[in-house]
Amino acid sequence: MELTTGTAPPAAAVPPGDPHAPPTPDDPTSLTVVPARHYARWAAAVAVTVLVAQFVHGLATNPVWEWGVFRDYILSETIVQAVWVTLQLTAYATVLGFLLGTVLAFMRLSRSPVLGTVAWTYIWIFRSIPMIVQLVFWFNLSALYEELGVGIPFGPVFWSVDSNSLIGTIGAAVIGLTLHQAAYAAEIVRGGVLSVDHGQPEAAAALGIPRLRQIRRIVLPQAMRAILPTAGNEIIGLLKGTSVVYVMAIGELFYQVQVIYGRNGRVIPLLLVATAWYVVRTSLLSVAQYYVERHFARGANRTPPPTPLQRARRFVRELRATAAERNQPVIPLKPLGDSR
Repeated sequence: MELTTGTAPPAAAVPPGDPHAPPTPDDPTSLTVVPARHYARWAAAVAVTVLVAQFVHGLATNPVWEWGVFRDYILSETIVQAVWVTLQLTAYATVLGFLLGTVLAFMRLSRSPVLGTVAWTYIWIFRSIPMIVQLVFWFNLSALYEELGVGIPFGPVFWSVDSNSLIGTIGAAVIGLTLHQAAYAAEIVRGGVLSVDHGQPEAAAALGIPRLRQIRRIVLPQAMRAILPTAGNEIIGLLKGTSVVYVMAIGELFYQVQVIYGRNGRVIPLLLVATAWYVVRTSLLSVAQYYVERHFARGANRTPPPTPLQRARRFVRELRATAAERNQPVIPLKPLGDSR
């Protein structure tokens, strides 16, 4: 009979890949994962939250804001009419300005040196002169031309009319805003057209598509992806820039606010009224710009990302599905070997 020493029997060999095998020191799964702690980010978030809370508290408690006066005037008839005048000026100048700007853009892209020079000169002049100077000039057009007429160049005039009768105050404002906007719109459209690959119009020309149809159906739809972001900023700037027409005594929003606080002395709450209306209209234009950009991005992105409304609906559906799963009764599993 042979006796063995007190050494432990050798461990049974564990086959490789066994899921029940104990982790080895070199196994990555045995390491403890510790998330990174961003202390600076937390401190910045706390500081920003405190500043925002202080600002909101000051808005709510500072009596200088006079929120009662703000409520009295925010939807008053005078202010609403002034908002409507501002929207009309913005709409007219946007549509006419971008139409004229598109023509100027293609004139600059033309191979004709005459058209290119005229378009470049127009853009150079109207981008150099401040908008307020242009508006005052058109408002006083009758001092330069007492009558405007139609006839043969350098020949007799068949029909004429007094300048003040033809171009009123609103007309002068629309002309000034349109001509000023067209200079910037021309460069925006030209940049968008240049962003389109040259192979697109060349392929269209090889297929025998007329030049005008190439521009309307091929070039411009692709250029819109580059035009829209800058054009949206320009329209928003025009919306706020219409306040310059107060020098012409036109009853737009900023002019009416000035008249009211010049009469009652409530400067701060009336400026808040104008600010609130500008914020609302700018927000609506931003939403419209988002959906228009999404529409023209369909050619480049067949599966566009969901809109904020679609994300909200999906989030609500996920919450409802989670709540329904929690409310389902739990069915206990039968133990193995139980035949009942």
